[in-house]
Amino acid sequence: MSKPVLAIGEILIDMIVSDDAPSLETANRFIARAGGAPANVAVAVARLGLAAAFCGVVGDDPFGIRLRNLLAAERVDVSALREASGFSTTLAFAWKDRTGDGHFQLVRGADRLLNAADIEAARIPEMAAIVVGSVALSEEPARRAIELSVEIARDAGVPVCIDLNVRPSLWSGSEALDEALSPIWTSATLLKLSLDDARLLYGAEQDAESIFQWARGYGIRHVVLTDGRRGCWYPGPDGNPVHVPSFSVQAVEPTGAGDAFTAAIVSRLVANEWEGIGREDAAFAAAAGAITATREGAIDSLPTRAEIAAFLAHA
Repeated sequence: MSKPVLAIGEILIDMIVSDDAPSLETANRFIARAGGAPANVAVAVARLGLAAAFCGVVGDDPFGIRLRNLLAAERVDVSALREASGFSTTLAFAWKDRTGDGHFQLVRGADRLLNAADIEAARIPEMAAIVVGSVALSEEPARRAIELSVEIARDAGVPVCIDLNVRPSLWSGSEALDEALSPIWTSATLLKLSLDDARLLYGAEQDAESIFQWARGYGIRHVVLTDGRRGCWYPGPDGNPVHVPSFSVQAVEPTGAGDAFTAAIVSRLVANEWEGIGREDAAFAAAAGAITATREGAIDSLPTRAEIAAFLAHA
């Protein structure tokens, strides 16, 4: 059995607007689905045929039971998923604006209680890689738990994958987010971020070239930048951005597409023993994201390796 990829951070219930309202002000109907970027990544990794594990915290409520059962049914190791007594499972409200872009608003619950004991129990030195995001960094003790997970992985030689998910409502400003991220940049093996993430963090002038140059300054070996229907970029052998176009699909719901992309890139890097990202790797990840966007839900919409292969064969 191969070593698992461990995703660490928030797991929650997505309350997805189901009546096409472009904002929460006018929304009347919602569908409850399992979500949270790290949880989505864990399931996506498992569906791609890799061993997967998850470390996080849910409430001792029906939603917490539902999430644990779902991950277990998807063959994700949930031995490091804790139920916090007396707390509710975190909720995230998700909707699309009139241009089709996705928006999120979190109602924080148990996920922010992730702590050092949870990290110590997750057996990070035994993992193939860890995947962390920025949401868990917004509150203690989860922030210190993420920092600790990165420290343990770095010291054990386990690749650290940072999947940046900037949620402006969680931060007082970009400076606060930058401060939270600063301790972990130099330990990153892979950074996956969207152009919107980069511009929210460092300003509207950001582009692929400036982002890759910035990442090289921190010694980040692998970087991939996404921009929705405009495609993605990765640094070529000369360090210059290589663009891979997106696939033209009839999008239904964007929730989870970025997480599918992350899992796919991680799976390719695990397979090639972290030699690097090439055009076929980026196209594989883009296909994973495109398929996800054509379906409803987050976890429900994540594709298998066979589905991605079939999609690429007919693209």
